[in-house]
Amino acid sequence: MNIHQLCKTSLFLFAFTFGGTIFAAAVYPIDSASILAGSHFDIKVELNNVVQPEDLVIEVNGAPIGKLVTSKPQFIANENGKGSSLIYRDVKITKAGKYVLVARAGREQIQVAWDVYASGPRRVKNVILFIGDGMTIANRTAARVLSKGIVQGKYQGRLAFDDMPSTAMIGTSGSDSLITDSANSMSAYTTGHKTAVNAMGVYVSRADDNLSHPKVETISELVKRNTKMAVGIVSDAELEDATPGAMVAHTRRRADKQYIADQLLASKAEVILGGGSAYFYPQSSKGSKRKDEKNLVETFKVDGYQNVFTKQELLAAAQDKKTQKLFGVFHPDNMDGSLDRFFLKKNTVSQYPNQPDLTEMTQSAIEVLSRNPNGFFLMVEAALIDKFNHPLDWERAAFDTIMLSNAVQVAKDFAKTHPDTLIIVTPDHTHSGSISGVVHDEKPGPLREKVGIYAEAGFPNYPKADVQGYPNQVDVSNRLAFFYSSYPDHYETMHPKLDGTFVPAIKGEDGKFVANPKYLQLQEDAIHVGGNLPSSQDVGVHSADDAVLNAMGPGSEKFKGFMDNTEVFKVMVKSLGLGSK
Repeated sequence: MNIHQLCKTSLFLFAFTFGGTIFAAAVYPIDSASILAGSHFDIKVELNNVVQPEDLVIEVNGAPIGKLVTSKPQFIANENGKGSSLIYRDVKITKAGKYVLVARAGREQIQVAWDVYASGPRRVKNVILFIGDGMTIANRTAARVLSKGIVQGKYQGRLAFDDMPSTAMIGTSGSDSLITDSANSMSAYTTGHKTAVNAMGVYVSRADDNLSHPKVETISELVKRNTKMAVGIVSDAELEDATPGAMVAHTRRRADKQYIADQLLASKAEVILGGGSAYFYPQSSKGSKRKDEKNLVETFKVDGYQNVFTKQELLAAAQDKKTQKLFGVFHPDNMDGSLDRFFLKKNTVSQYPNQPDLTEMTQSAIEVLSRNPNGFFLMVEAALIDKFNHPLDWERAAFDTIMLSNAVQVAKDFAKTHPDTLIIVTPDHTHSGSISGVVHDEKPGPLREKVGIYAEAGFPNYPKADVQGYPNQVDVSNRLAFFYSSYPDHYETMHPKLDGTFVPAIKGEDGKFVANPKYLQLQEDAIHVGGNLPSSQDVGVHSADDAVLNAMGPGSEKFKGFMDNTEVFKVMVKSLGLGSK
């Protein structure tokens, strides 16, 4: 038996001979894919050998593919020197059922089976999808401790999504790896298809152009094509980042941020709010990251959007009942987190003092979108939970989990008067953090001896939170002992980083990352922790742990037990009736 590497996506299929047939090729969508009836997608067949077009036979359920697919295919005689390929663009299967595609050319053959499912009638008017990017269970627990308090083992309140009636465990792995990133994990939510790390809206084939891989339609495209509903995209990261990008883009590389900015404009989403302004201004503008002179900000204005750049402008525009379309960018990069904006005033807060809160962006988005009598689909990302988990900065991640809870409460308040609204709160993937005890400064001895465990842990002494759920002090004498299990070399201080986001590792003379000596200089008893990740990593990484999803509203009962992330898409499109009936 021989094993051949099929393509650069790390997709491997066993090639073997049985009765003269060689099974070695790739087909996209992949085997066992679930496809929404009536959705648009590309079919691609890749062979290991160079063949003539007339030698390639493709059948679906025993009949020539031309009986099902009317579009003219593109034949590539020898794609990147790896063999012939055939691709059908913009395919649509309207009838639900099982479909088996068989491709044959000479001695090569491959077979895949797809489940094409119908959506049925529309059941809800609105869907609000909250993404707590990288939010793990420990982030939720820490946020609940800080915002609600705990007395004699009982929490004195709950986060807004804690009491939602439906809960599911979500598997997040991609088509190429156990460990996912935000691009392919969010793409699973927005398309219902698996893909590979760094990809969104495509299956990763052997094409060498990022935008030429076989595409699958996103939920925002389905909404726009099939309904008169409004669409909203909100994030406190760059709007071109992976999670908001997966709402609109089809690319092998999430780093194609100029293309993603263009796609946000092309999407015609009624509300687009977040960071990343650098990709919306022409190259000649100060701070622009574009490679051309397109001025997307001006184009949004010409297209009828109310453009806003500060919290004050956002709130005023949203309250104006004439505002039907709203575009807002509040930072050239990722926005600042709530701990810095509200209390520490570090990172870039002094440069951009008028950034809105995720809560204010959510409220503004709902106000504008709900003016559409046909309903809306809104995605809200609390992106900075992930941005702070990576550098092991758990306090900042906890504060932004509190901010997510506040934003979810805005949606819950809306749902009280609009009960035909489905609200979903879920991470796209997880991180490795956990709470092991409480650090007690008064304990004698080295820093590690200050960690109280079991009965010695007791409780932390954070001050009572304000009305928004934030305690005004995090560097208290009894603090959560929150540790990550994947990390680079770093110095553990067991203190919050009051001067800015933690930078655990820096590049050493040999090019490998080493513990940042700054933190040893700041705290003499900081513990040097040898990393357990490759020395090329300067921050922590994602985990394969299941994500915890919570939901409420009509259709939320479908979320239960363990589910694959592609099934989240299925629940949403069925609730909205977006497929063939």
